[in-house]
Amino acid sequence: MSVDHLIAKLKRRDEVSAAEARYLEGLLEPPRRVPRGGEIVRAGERPGQSTLLVEGFCSRFVGGPTGARQITQVNLAGDFLDLHSFLMKQMDHGVVALTDCVVMSASHARLRRMTEEQPHLTRLLWLETVIDAAIHRQWLYGLGRLEAQARTAHLICELALRSRAAGLGGPEAFIMPFTQPELADILGITAVHANRSMMTLRRAGLIERTGVQITVLDWDGLVELGEFDPAYLRLYEETV
Repeated sequence: MSVDHLIAKLKRRDEVSAAEARYLEGLLEPPRRVPRGGEIVRAGERPGQSTLLVEGFCSRFVGGPTGARQITQVNLAGDFLDLHSFLMKQMDHGVVALTDCVVMSASHARLRRMTEEQPHLTRLLWLETVIDAAIHRQWLYGLGRLEAQARTAHLICELALRSRAAGLGGPEAFIMPFTQPELADILGITAVHANRSMMTLRRAGLIERTGVQITVLDWDGLVELGEFDPAYLRLYEETV
């Protein structure tokens, strides 16, 4: 099903029945493709639907009048990109495709009906928006308090566990297809500094990078360097 990655992630947190999985599938419109660099959500718009990422990688970002931007979260297959727009209405940030992507949309009218018909699914998806906020808090702490190498280590740890939760590989090996400028916008540093940070982790024997694949060689070392505590990702089963 097109919701497989979403279901895999939700099942890390609570049981999801076959009927609930079918209901989620029925919420969504047919898939559409977005090319790398395409804006999936535009800041300032008032979408009438929320979008699920089915394939690929994209990112939330906030931009200024000079054209500078800060990436505030990386999204993987199985992530709803703007579920909060159901209540927020006007978007205060954008979402851009970092690779070629496949997305599917659920109208807000259907999501509203889900809140009335499927209270358990509603709580699970509500938890997804709460975890998005937790990710933002961790990234904010990293930007303010961690050195570049530590931020890079934290990002790798996070993406490794999120990839595993969605059935995309990890934590030993996973895909991280970012260019140096994109990695710089994630880490809040220059592209040269981002490249140097990755080289430092490789030379320390913490990771290997082959093309877009990251292989973790020393998980404990990465965790220590990045001050990484996975509790904010809520990757454990708990009744919701």
